[in-house]
Amino acid sequence: MKSEDTPFEGGPMDGRVLPVLLGPTGHPPKTYRIPVPDAAGGPPAVLVYRRVPRGHGGKLGLQRGWKYAYDPEGKKDGRLRWPWSKPDAGPGATPDGKRDDADG
Repeated sequence: MKSEDTPFEGGPMDGRVLPVLLGPTGHPPKTYRIPVPDAAGGPPAVLVYRRVPRGHGGKLGLQRGWKYAYDPEGKKDGRLRWPWSKPDAGPGATPDGKRDDADG
């Protein structure tokens, strides 16, 4: 498998460069999770980094590659987001997204 030296920004890994395996498209994964063991023997904490463009350069303005930026919230994005998918229901939404007939 092919790997690429990828820099990390922010968080505990700031300034480090690690070799990251590339996928079949030649890009590193969108999220990179690093388990950090707990000193007291509890469950490990997980550092989450998100892939962002490294920058553009040269005359053509081509992308230089990828880097990882620290995501302190580390939300899990477990489902695929297709263009035809329904958005998540907000706090004031009615069941099944139907209109409330009591409003008129």
